[in-house]
Amino acid sequence: MSIRAGVLTLSDRSSRGEYEDKSGPAIKEGLASLDMDWVKTLILPDDEPLITETLRKWCDQGDVDLILTTGGTGPAPRDRTPEATRAILDFEIPGIPEAMRYATSDKVPTSVLTRAVAGVKGNTVIINLPGSPKAVRENIEVLLPILEHLVAKVKGDPGECGAV
Repeated sequence: MSIRAGVLTLSDRSSRGEYEDKSGPAIKEGLASLDMDWVKTLILPDDEPLITETLRKWCDQGDVDLILTTGGTGPAPRDRTPEATRAILDFEIPGIPEAMRYATSDKVPTSVLTRAVAGVKGNTVIINLPGSPKAVRENIEVLLPILEHLVAKVKGDPGECGAV
C-alpha cells in the first residue's frame, strides 16, 4: 500500500531562508523503507492560524493519507504546532506521542517536554514530530512499525487491529 504523505516544517528561521530545513528531509529519509508518495512539502513560520489553515486545507483536499509535521512542539512561546493540530482533529491518538516520548526519554531527558500530538481528521493521520533532525530520526523509529497499519485502518481497512 502506497501512503500519500506530506511534510510540513514549522520554523520561523527556515521559512525566512535563514536556516536550512534538515528535519523535513530527515522524515523522508527515515521512512524510505515504506512505500511513500511524498505529495506535499512546505515550510511555514511558527504561526498558529497559518498552520491550522494549511493542515485543514491539506486534509480537506483528500490527496494525503498522512501529514508529518516537524517543529513547534516544545514549550517556547512560539511553539504552537500542537494547538494548531488539535484545532482541526476529529480525534486524537494519544498513544503515539506517549510512545515517542517514552522511547526517547532515556537518550534525551528533555524529550518529555515535547507537547506533540497525533490524531485524525477525516481520512488523514496527522503526527507532530520535534524540530531537530536527530529527534526526528529517533521518533521515526517508533512510527515505522505502525504507520502502514494506522493509515490502512483510518482509510477503512476492516482487518484485525491487533491491540485494544
